[in-house]
Parts: sequence; C-alpha cells; structure tokens
Amino acid sequence: MRDQGGSAGAALAGSLPLDTGPALRARTGLDDSIGGQGGPGAGGIGVRTRVFREGVLAEEDFPLADVHRFREDDDVIVWLDLRAPNAEQIRLVSDELQLDPHAVEDALSAGERAKLDRYPSYLFLNTYAVRLDVASGELVSKEISAFIAGRTLVTVRPDDSFDLDAVLRRTNSADLAAHGVGYLVHGIIDLVVDGYFTAVQALDGALEDLEDMLFDDDVPEATVHRRSFELRKSLVQLRREVLPMREAVNSLMRRDTGLVTDGLVSSYRDVYDHVLRATEWTESLRDMINSILDTNLTIQSNRLNLVMKKMTGWAAIIAVPTLITGFFGQNVPYPGSGESWGFAVDLLILVVSAAILYVVFRRKGWL
Repeated sequence: MRDQGGSAGAALAGSLPLDTGPALRARTGLDDSIGGQGGPGAGGIGVRTRVFREGVLAEEDFPLADVHRFREDDDVIVWLDLRAPNAEQIRLVSDELQLDPHAVEDALSAGERAKLDRYPSYLFLNTYAVRLDVASGELVSKEISAFIAGRTLVTVRPDDSFDLDAVLRRTNSADLAAHGVGYLVHGIIDLVVDGYFTAVQALDGALEDLEDMLFDDDVPEATVHRRSFELRKSLVQLRREVLPMREAVNSLMRRDTGLVTDGLVSSYRDVYDHVLRATEWTESLRDMINSILDTNLTIQSNRLNLVMKKMTGWAAIIAVPTLITGFFGQNVPYPGSGESWGFAVDLLILVVSAAILYVVFRRKGWL
C-alpha cells in the first residue's frame, strides 16, 4: 500500500509544485499566510487534525506526517480539515490515502459541480455551502470537498466561512462511535442542506417584496429591473448547486459504498427528503420569478396603452379646434365674415366642441 501511495504522490508531484505558487493560491482563493501556517504537514490555521476514540475527541492538531500511526488503529476515527492547503500538505495527504491526482485537482479547483465520485479505496464528495445576501441579492457559495476513506475523513475548503465546528457541536459520542465517518459526513451534508433552506426561504421573501415593488408607483422601473436580474441570477446559481446534490446524496446511501450503517439510514433519508424539498422549492421559485417578469412586461404594456390613449384623446381635442379655425379662416365669404359677432360664434363653437370632447373622453377613461 505504501508503494502505491508513493506512486500517487509522485504523480501528484508532477502537477503540484513543492512551494505554494500563484496558481495554487488562485485555486484555493487565499495566500500563503493562510494556507501554510504551521509549516508543511503541521497543524495550524491551514490544517485542523482530530482523532476520535470511541466517539470522544482523543487528540487534535497533530502533524499531518503522523496520520499514518492513527490510521493503523481500527478503533479510531481521523478527521483532517484542510483550509486553503499548500502543496506539501496536499502531498502528505495524497501519499497517505493514495488519492488520484484528478480527485485532488477537483478538490482544489473552483467551480466543480456538486457530485460524488467513487474510487477503489475512497469516495470523493464535492458540495457547496450557500448564503443569500438579501440586500444585494447575491448568492455567496463556498465549495467544500471531502475524501472519505474508511475511518478517515478529509475535508478541503478555501476558508473558514463555513462553520464545520458546528458538526462537532451536534455530534453525539455514542452515535459517532457506532456509525463512524458516515455520522460525520451526515452532519456536514445536513448543515449544507440547512443552508439551502435558509437561502431558498430568503429568496422567496425577496421575490415577494419584488412583487410588491411592481405595483408601487414610487419605485423606479430601473430599480425593479435591476432587482429582478439580481434575484434571477442568484436563483440560477442556487439551482445549479442544489439539483446535483440529490444524485450525490442518493449515491451515498447505496449499501455498496459501505458508508451508511443501518442506524444512519433514516437520517440520510431525512437529508435526502430535505434535498428534494429544496429542489422543488427552487423550481417553484423559478416559476415565480418568470411570472414576475411576465407581469412586469404586462404592466409596462398597459402603461404604454394608457399613455397612448391619453395622447390620442388630447390630439383629438386639439384637432377639432384646428378644424374649426381652419374652416372660418378660408378665403371665401361666410355668414359673419368680417363681423365681430362672427368671431364670437367661431370662438364659442371652438370652446364648446373641445369641452364636449374632453367630457366624453374623460368618461371613457381616456384622460
């Protein structure tokens, strides 16, 4: 096994430099001061190592180079949390777990889809923790990757924005001892899915506020259009990250993965049900925002028709007096031509006709 791990580490060496270069910093989203404190393979800001024995935290923040001595013990659970890891830390983990270079690349690269990949000796899970900024309408998402190898769990994330310590706060020692890594994986997925519901609920409320803005004459149309675009963009991103989780969780629940024990089946089914509900909710929100956009177009069309009716009405009111003045201004004699009373009659007809048109159009709602 150690020879195979060395081969995997050697393969990885060809794609990852020994030092933390600009390319790796760009992929992790942070700089060397965050990713490599504590030295390569040491615990610190970049790495958090934990060992659980009989469900109780037995040791933490030990060097990555010492992982092999814990993995040889079948009575412990090892959790390695890598935050913006540097190349040497990745190399040590890859050598110990015999990780495929492509899986490592997926863990470090931004923008990979949520998925579950199966390898001969481990599982690779990729997911996203999301949060909606209601003020700006922007969906903030953080990628979380996990290698699940027997009784060892390795999580890789770009920063501390997602509180994985909440998993430990929810952990029951007896359940952790009984169900192993599957219990920790369930805790991570449960937190992620809870974030989906929070984001979807916030997005639902923002769309309801947008509906009220459509009929508020004090809100500029440009504000409505900008808000619609922001929420629509966030919804598309949310659907892109929620929908694949249905397949990923379903794959985790298969018995041939060996991850979900009999005591965890109901818990994973509950999470799977929550993923389905979040998916259905996003679908209904997509219909809702499409309806809002159609309603906005309809309102704009109605407003345009109203303006056109008003312009047509005023044009008619102006056209009739123009016709009357044109008639009396012709170069042929007519009754009252050149007389003061003729001018008075002309003026009276002009005013009366305009008043009649105004009253008629007003009653019809054109003015």
